[in-house]
Amino acid sequence: MIPIINSDQEIVTIRVLEFSKGKVYKAWSNPEQLKDWWGPKGFWNTFELFDFRPGGQWKFVMHEPERGNYKNECEFLKIEEPNLIYWKRLTQPLFQVCATFEEIEKGSTKITFRMIFDSVEACNKIKPFAIDKNEENFDKLNILLERLYT
Repeated sequence: MIPIINSDQEIVTIRVLEFSKGKVYKAWSNPEQLKDWWGPKGFWNTFELFDFRPGGQWKFVMHEPERGNYKNECEFLKIEEPNLIYWKRLTQPLFQVCATFEEIEKGSTKITFRMIFDSVEACNKIKPFAIDKNEENFDKLNILLERLYT
Protein backbone atom coordinates (compact mmCIF):
# COMPACT_ATOMS: atom_id res chain seq x y z
CA MET A 1 0.00 0.00 0.00
CA ILE A 2 1.29 3.43 -0.92
CA PRO A 3 1.11 5.75 2.06
CA ILE A 4 -0.94 8.92 2.08
CA ILE A 5 1.35 11.34 3.86
CA ASN A 6 1.10 14.86 5.16
CA SER A 7 2.45 17.11 2.42
CA ASP A 8 5.12 18.35 4.84
CA GLN A 9 6.65 14.86 4.61
CA GLU A 10 6.77 14.76 0.80
CA ILE A 11 8.67 16.31 -2.04
CA VAL A 12 6.60 16.14 -5.21
CA THR A 13 7.92 16.85 -8.69
CA ILE A 14 5.59 16.80 -11.70
CA ARG A 15 6.78 16.82 -15.29
CA VAL A 16 4.93 16.46 -18.59
CA LEU A 17 6.96 14.90 -21.39
CA GLU A 18 5.94 14.85 -25.04
CA PHE A 19 6.38 11.10 -25.33
CA SER A 20 3.99 8.18 -24.98
CA LYS A 21 3.49 6.57 -21.59
CA GLY A 22 5.02 3.34 -22.89
CA LYS A 23 8.24 5.08 -23.94
CA VAL A 24 8.49 7.02 -20.68
CA TYR A 25 7.82 3.93 -18.59
CA LYS A 26 10.44 1.96 -20.52
CA ALA A 27 13.04 4.63 -19.69
CA TRP A 28 12.34 3.92 -16.00
CA SER A 29 12.05 0.13 -16.19
CA ASN A 30 14.84 -0.74 -18.65
CA PRO A 31 18.20 -0.57 -16.83
CA GLU A 32 20.10 0.26 -20.03
CA GLN A 33 18.00 3.41 -20.44
CA LEU A 34 17.66 4.21 -16.73
CA LYS A 35 21.40 4.23 -16.07
CA ASP A 36 21.87 6.82 -18.83
CA TRP A 37 19.61 9.46 -17.27
CA TRP A 38 19.12 8.71 -13.57
CA GLY A 39 20.57 11.36 -11.27
CA PRO A 40 21.20 15.09 -11.36
CA LYS A 41 23.27 16.93 -13.95
CA GLY A 42 26.90 15.78 -13.95
CA PHE A 43 26.18 12.37 -12.42
CA TRP A 44 26.41 8.96 -14.07
CA ASN A 45 25.71 5.46 -12.80
CA THR A 46 27.09 1.98 -12.49
CA PHE A 47 24.31 -0.56 -11.91
CA GLU A 48 25.28 -3.60 -9.88
CA LEU A 49 21.80 -5.15 -9.70
CA PHE A 50 18.42 -4.26 -11.19
CA ASP A 51 15.83 -6.89 -10.32
CA PHE A 52 12.70 -5.09 -11.49
CA ARG A 53 9.89 -6.85 -9.63
CA PRO A 54 8.16 -6.38 -6.26
CA GLY A 55 10.70 -7.47 -3.65
CA GLY A 56 13.54 -7.06 -6.15
CA GLN A 57 16.66 -5.05 -5.40
CA TRP A 58 18.20 -2.12 -7.22
CA LYS A 59 21.85 -1.53 -6.33
CA PHE A 60 23.91 1.12 -8.04
CA VAL A 61 26.62 3.70 -7.58
CA MET A 62 26.10 7.30 -8.62
CA HIS A 63 29.35 8.94 -9.71
CA GLU A 64 30.17 12.65 -9.70
CA PRO A 65 33.72 13.75 -10.58
CA GLU A 66 34.11 16.42 -7.88
CA ARG A 67 32.17 14.86 -5.01
CA GLY A 68 32.85 11.15 -5.43
CA ASN A 69 30.77 8.00 -5.50
CA TYR A 70 27.45 7.37 -3.78
CA LYS A 71 26.24 3.80 -3.13
CA ASN A 72 22.49 3.34 -3.40
CA GLU A 73 20.35 0.35 -2.51
CA CYS A 74 16.61 0.17 -3.05
CA GLU A 75 13.84 -2.39 -2.90
CA PHE A 76 10.94 -2.35 -5.32
CA LEU A 77 7.67 -2.53 -3.39
CA LYS A 78 5.01 -2.27 -6.10
CA ILE A 79 5.08 -2.20 -9.89
CA GLU A 80 2.03 -1.69 -12.08
CA GLU A 81 3.23 -1.54 -15.68
CA PRO A 82 2.95 1.06 -17.24
CA ASN A 83 1.38 3.19 -14.50
CA LEU A 84 3.40 3.00 -11.29
CA ILE A 85 6.80 2.20 -9.82
CA TYR A 86 7.15 2.31 -6.04
CA TRP A 87 10.34 1.63 -4.10
CA LYS A 88 12.09 2.34 -0.83
CA ARG A 89 15.68 3.33 -0.29
CA LEU A 90 17.71 1.05 1.95
CA THR A 91 20.65 3.48 2.19
CA GLN A 92 20.73 6.98 3.63
CA PRO A 93 18.89 9.20 3.20
CA LEU A 94 15.92 6.92 3.80
CA PHE A 95 12.66 7.61 1.98
CA GLN A 96 10.20 5.97 -0.36
CA VAL A 97 9.56 6.93 -3.97
CA CYS A 98 6.31 6.61 -5.86
CA ALA A 99 6.48 7.44 -9.56
CA THR A 100 3.22 7.45 -11.51
CA PHE A 101 2.73 7.79 -15.26
CA GLU A 102 -0.44 9.21 -16.75
CA GLU A 103 -1.19 9.71 -20.43
CA ILE A 104 -2.73 13.17 -20.62
CA GLU A 105 -3.15 13.14 -24.38
CA LYS A 106 -1.86 10.94 -27.13
CA GLY A 107 1.91 11.22 -27.07
CA SER A 108 2.15 13.15 -23.77
CA THR A 109 2.80 11.70 -20.34
CA LYS A 110 2.52 13.29 -16.91
CA ILE A 111 5.02 11.95 -14.37
CA THR A 112 4.30 12.51 -10.69
CA PHE A 113 7.39 11.75 -8.61
CA ARG A 114 6.76 11.60 -4.85
CA MET A 115 9.59 11.31 -2.33
CA ILE A 116 7.92 10.20 0.92
CA PHE A 117 9.72 10.65 4.26
CA ASP A 118 8.97 9.24 7.70
CA SER A 119 9.09 12.68 9.32
CA VAL A 120 8.88 16.39 8.53
CA GLU A 121 12.44 16.78 9.83
CA ALA A 122 13.84 14.16 7.44
CA CYS A 123 12.01 15.79 4.54
CA ASN A 124 13.27 19.26 5.46
CA LYS A 125 16.90 18.06 5.38
CA ILE A 126 16.56 16.98 1.74
CA LYS A 127 14.10 19.56 0.41
CA PRO A 128 16.55 22.49 -0.03
CA PHE A 129 18.39 20.71 -2.84
CA ALA A 130 16.09 17.86 -3.95
CA ILE A 131 13.61 20.03 -5.82
CA ASP A 132 16.25 21.43 -8.22
CA LYS A 133 18.04 18.07 -8.50
CA ASN A 134 14.79 16.30 -9.38
CA GLU A 135 14.25 18.82 -12.17
CA GLU A 136 17.78 18.14 -13.46
CA ASN A 137 16.99 14.44 -13.37
CA PHE A 138 13.88 14.92 -15.50
CA ASP A 139 15.81 17.18 -17.89
CA LYS A 140 18.19 14.26 -18.46
CA LEU A 141 15.24 11.91 -18.96
CA ASN A 142 13.80 14.21 -21.62
CA ILE A 143 17.18 14.40 -23.38
CA LEU A 144 17.39 10.60 -23.46
CA LEU A 145 13.87 10.29 -24.87
CA GLU A 146 14.60 12.92 -27.53
CA ARG A 147 17.77 11.07 -28.51
CA LEU A 148 15.95 7.72 -28.73
CA TYR A 149 12.70 8.79 -30.38
CA THR A 150 13.13 12.00 -32.42
